[in-house]
Amino acid sequence: MNKQKIVGLCLFALGSTAIAQNTDKAMIKVEEKGKGFYYESILKDMNAVNDSLEKEDKEPFMQIIMDQSKMDLPNDPSLYKTAWSQKTQSQGNTGTCWCFSTTSFYESEALRLTGKKTEISEMYTVYWEYVEKARRFVEKRGDSNFGEGSEANAVARIMKQYGAVPQSEFVGLPDNRKFYSHEQMFKEMNTFLQSLKQSNAWNEEYALSTIKAILNHYIGVPPTAFTVEGKKYTPATYLKDYLKLNPDDYVEILSYKGQPYWKQVEYDVPDNWWHSKDYYNVPLDDYMQLLKEIVKAGYTVSIGGDVSETGFSRTTNCAIIPDYDIPSQYINEDARAFRFLNGTTTDDHGMHLIGFLENYKGTGHDWYLIKDSSSGSRNLKNDDSRFGYYFFRDDYIKLKMMDFTVHKDAVKELLKKF
Repeated sequence: MNKQKIVGLCLFALGSTAIAQNTDKAMIKVEEKGKGFYYESILKDMNAVNDSLEKEDKEPFMQIIMDQSKMDLPNDPSLYKTAWSQKTQSQGNTGTCWCFSTTSFYESEALRLTGKKTEISEMYTVYWEYVEKARRFVEKRGDSNFGEGSEANAVARIMKQYGAVPQSEFVGLPDNRKFYSHEQMFKEMNTFLQSLKQSNAWNEEYALSTIKAILNHYIGVPPTAFTVEGKKYTPATYLKDYLKLNPDDYVEILSYKGQPYWKQVEYDVPDNWWHSKDYYNVPLDDYMQLLKEIVKAGYTVSIGGDVSETGFSRTTNCAIIPDYDIPSQYINEDARAFRFLNGTTTDDHGMHLIGFLENYKGTGHDWYLIKDSSSGSRNLKNDDSRFGYYFFRDDYIKLKMMDFTVHKDAVKELLKKF
């Protein structure tokens, strides 16, 4: 065969491959604000309680989204092998996904370890996390991030220091409210801390007492003792003796090429405001294989990454990487790191991964069931089985989910490599 024919056949093969790969379609959608769970439930509740809140802009905007309307999607929770978890809870108008997702994870862990079905207060952890953020802000003379977000391992850190309490003992929601809203509370705390920075008045006792006073007003005073099943507990004894949770038994698994593999490293994102260097950084193939083995073995994980993607549908509740972004077979460590460094992958949401579906209908793709606390997963009727859940295809996790929290027993062989 002559060289010209060989080149022609090669070009034809490449073209055919390209055509075969690019089957996903995008569509331009005009997003009409004012509709959906956030606007129709959470914002309505906020405005009913406080008419002085600024009304949000409802101007429509355009976006490119993946057309999943004709796809065969496993967006039914009953299809998945699922570990137990409590029913989904809304985080309302707060930046506390890190706490809702990881608290749900610890509830599943408590059942796995003790057989007890518990509900643990998210707001108790949030309360003390704000106190510790303010403490560091004062210690560092304002050179520390003070925001609503945090990381999954913040829950273990706060539990280790302050214990935990049942949800019934500290709901953190005023009686006349249906949904959490920390907008005004955070604004007051941040304004106060910024005033300290302006005046250079770094009195830690005064600063923390003021922060606590603001928190007490908006979400209540956290309990120091309570009774469960006829026995008295403190937050520390409830964590140790009732829940049987040891915060030191939980580890963070990260996969990021920008840091050395097989080392414990810092996850360099703003929400890691205390600069934890406890993340076990592993290559991407190990990360994906490990996650699959963990979930198949019956463990759950608290997982975090980016949910602001064209293939993340709030209509089907499915998250897929479309091939007009990058074909699945081309997703590797470089593609993952490239997006993290250029800001198209951000650390913007934490969720609880509770289920697994292997090789759906022979497609070669595994799927994961995700329990979620955000408004985006709730744009459905309450009785819809998808309400409060997402369905992640493996390629979405591979490209966009940066880290997860899990019990050390689930990864003991991997940890030996460190």
